[in-house]
Amino acid sequence: MADLDTASAEELERRFDPELQFRTIGKPALWISGIFLVCLSLFHYYIAGFGVIRELMLVGIHLSFVLGLVFLLFGMRRGRSSEPSWYAPAGVPLQDWVIAFAMPVIVMYLPLLPTQVVGMRVGNPSWVDVAVGTAMVVGILEATRRAMGWPLPLIASIFILYGLFGRWAPGVLAHPGADWSGLINHIYMTGQGVYGVAATVVARYVFLFVVFGVIATRIGLGQLFIDLASMVAGRYAGGPAKVAIFSSAMLGTISGSSIANTVTTGSLTIPAMKKVGYRPEFAGAVEATASTGGQITPPIMGAAAFIMAEFLEMPYRDIVIAAALPAAMHYLGAFMMVHLEAKKSGLRGLNSDEMPRMAAVLKTNWMCLFPLLLLIAMILTGRTPDNAAFWGITACIVVGFLKPNNRLTIPDLALAFRQGALHALGVGAAAACVGIIIGVVTLTGMGQRLSFMVTQIAADFAGTIAPLSMGLFTVQNATLFLTLLFTALACVIMGCGIPTTANYIIMVMVAAPTLTLMGIQPLATHIFVFYFGVLADITPPVALAAYAASSIARSNGFRTGTQAFRIALATVMMPFVVVYSPAMLIVVQGFSIHNLTVTLVGCIMGIMLLAPAIIGYMATHLHAVERIILGIAAVSLIAPTNTSTVVGACIAAPVVLRQAYIHVKKSQR
Repeated sequence: MADLDTASAEELERRFDPELQFRTIGKPALWISGIFLVCLSLFHYYIAGFGVIRELMLVGIHLSFVLGLVFLLFGMRRGRSSEPSWYAPAGVPLQDWVIAFAMPVIVMYLPLLPTQVVGMRVGNPSWVDVAVGTAMVVGILEATRRAMGWPLPLIASIFILYGLFGRWAPGVLAHPGADWSGLINHIYMTGQGVYGVAATVVARYVFLFVVFGVIATRIGLGQLFIDLASMVAGRYAGGPAKVAIFSSAMLGTISGSSIANTVTTGSLTIPAMKKVGYRPEFAGAVEATASTGGQITPPIMGAAAFIMAEFLEMPYRDIVIAAALPAAMHYLGAFMMVHLEAKKSGLRGLNSDEMPRMAAVLKTNWMCLFPLLLLIAMILTGRTPDNAAFWGITACIVVGFLKPNNRLTIPDLALAFRQGALHALGVGAAAACVGIIIGVVTLTGMGQRLSFMVTQIAADFAGTIAPLSMGLFTVQNATLFLTLLFTALACVIMGCGIPTTANYIIMVMVAAPTLTLMGIQPLATHIFVFYFGVLADITPPVALAAYAASSIARSNGFRTGTQAFRIALATVMMPFVVVYSPAMLIVVQGFSIHNLTVTLVGCIMGIMLLAPAIIGYMATHLHAVERIILGIAAVSLIAPTNTSTVVGACIAAPVVLRQAYIHVKKSQR
């Protein structure tokens, strides 16, 4: 492995993203897997543009490729490769060759059966159905373990045990239990399991957007974003950190991956931040926080957003609109943090010779904007995501072949299709594994059972503390807040071991019934769970984006993650805002301009006060008491009510006026 100083963004991404930690294989296996990867991408591209195919068949073909390729490209143990020999041809053990070519046969058994036969066997599977279904479940668990690590398949195995032995579960979690045949029937034969919504959305939508992101980056769109961000923000105090925020925000529109975003922009911005004087931990934290925002930045937002649209039965356009303002608040919070840190430390911006030239940048890469603008326009006009992605990829190909510089060639295009498929293998296996969990939840009613239990715990605790609040809040208010808090903690803890998409699906299945019972709008519930799952990427102890950034910054990973969480505190509050004031999401019932204005103004003011409270600087260094006052005022302002906004403004007024007076005095010197 290359040294950190010379490692490319691709090498760093592979090092810290478990979905890309492939084993080393020989040329024959490389060629075979490469052909299958390109064929997988071409299959999805063709179906999105021209094909009409039964949903079960689409998912079956997708999983056949994904699971087979996982057994070829991922070893039994991470970082361990086999030397080519008679029992490991081309560096792949013989048993993995057998499993890789057996998995497509197992996966396609059900899709190739006549629809009438499948319908007749649901609820009464044959022994062959049970045997093939068992083989598929075992294969999915092992493929997910290889591609993603132990946590997700371990969780799925616990759910399977719960489905089988639920009669011995404690209290409200107890259920009659199912035999193995009944369990396999539900998670394999019905649309509630491995062929269900998670795998379907990945096969129909997510794969295409991953390919779009790879090709768009290849033709120069990622570099264009970095150059534009440098021109907009580079010259100001602490310029490289602001460049990191703007470039990561723009790159997030095509990436949707925290780690990919971190290593792509971080390899340029983190050394630049250190050069102008930012501490290594802070430099890494800024990049990790800004890059994590890629998963919540429209229009792509990672795989979870597409699954959200399916769960809610909403047009994807509405999900994009709903996510826009909360994502903007995330970047506003990060921007204020780095700006005040730069002022506090007296850091400079980029020199004129360190910044790209506008004319040269636009002349080189202006055409790269067209595919993204086309994609956004098609989504906002109501086209289906797969159709929008098809035309976005097509536009990337056309632009790539027409560009006068860095022109795309046929081998380049094949490599981009290969890379796109490689990036989608992990999420494909994870989606199938999550289907097992969904199947158990729907079979046992676990979501409702856990909802009742969590609500009862929150209500009991609220009943204890509400009388001590001297009328500040009621038992009902405390119950809702505690339920949200418990759900947020569960999302972050779960996200420490599994990817965002899997975390989102599991927590929505478990937590959504709880929050819906408490009267929260479904879209707000899903956004709440989604955001806290994303925040796990920068929340220690397992903060993958922060650790990737710390490797570039040469800083302590845990301290970088802690600093990243502090920078993202405004984002931590946003999910609570959308629950208490759904108007922030725009496309919700009861939306009004008045409610949106009050909420948005309060959030902006609160974020602008939260930043100095955390950094300890406004016009000058703040005393501890002033920071506490600003922190309380910030929370009051962000709380989406007229009263709290007024209270927060009044609390902050003395400190803000004092700092304004100091600023005026400094300006007059």
